[in-house]
Amino acid sequence: MSTNLKAKQDDNWLYTISAKRKLIDFNFKEIWQYRDLLVLFVKRDVITVYKQTILGPLWYLIQPLFTALTFTLIFNKVANIETGAVPPFLFNLAGISIWNYFKSCLTSTSNTFSGNAGIFSKVYFPRIISPLSSVISNLLRFLIQLLVFIIFYIYYYINGAAISINEFIFIFPLLIILMAFQGLGLGMIISSMVTKYRDVKFLLNFGVQLLMYVSAVMYPLALMREKLPQFAWLVNYNPLAYIIEATRFVLLNEGSFSLRGLAYTSLITVVIFFIGLIIFNKTEKTFIDTV
Repeated sequence: MSTNLKAKQDDNWLYTISAKRKLIDFNFKEIWQYRDLLVLFVKRDVITVYKQTILGPLWYLIQPLFTALTFTLIFNKVANIETGAVPPFLFNLAGISIWNYFKSCLTSTSNTFSGNAGIFSKVYFPRIISPLSSVISNLLRFLIQLLVFIIFYIYYYINGAAISINEFIFIFPLLIILMAFQGLGLGMIISSMVTKYRDVKFLLNFGVQLLMYVSAVMYPLALMREKLPQFAWLVNYNPLAYIIEATRFVLLNEGSFSLRGLAYTSLITVVIFFIGLIIFNKTEKTFIDTV
């Protein structure tokens, strides 16, 4: 009788926590069950970052504005990089805003295991929630920066700048999603590597800076192909460059847009994300022994 009762109780468990999981496992149902925790993590990321700073959330605005101003002075005024009919400051602000979203997603998710080792070792929840919360919280920051871009866009438009929104504006949300999943995928890969190789953490910021220069953030994609054709492959095979170029194309009607480039970028994004998910799921089973 007791055996039957125990078997009946085993059948009535609400959740089953097991180390046996598929390598490609993105359990939407479980993530939805922990949606309150996801929201809590997002609030934590947004509120605590600048909690003890003087300017607080204003840093969301100051950083892209100063970077765009610096790029304008150095690359457009000194190096004489042409931006067509688009004001150089607005050109740079568009590229920096979308690039900052990728950079924030990458750097924040790359710290998932080492930064959350304490809570991971004490309580169970889907580990993927932690990097997902970083992507969502960074999206809120990106929307704030996008609002700043819109304000400057209106200012330049009123003052007669030859700018206009392209008819392909409807793909803009897709470009943001591609940036998010690239940052998430690469971040999960790096976070898994950091558990064993701490050197990766120190190389990350340096690598991100180098990646920015080959992602067409501060120059048109065509300029690299024209001036430095021997190094054009660095941007031609860089999916980030296509996203940034397409962003300026749909927002400012300047630059180029390639359906082949968008298809290539989408394919690379899917591959990066699933590789990151496989490595992340494999690492979460044993990372606590190495962190």
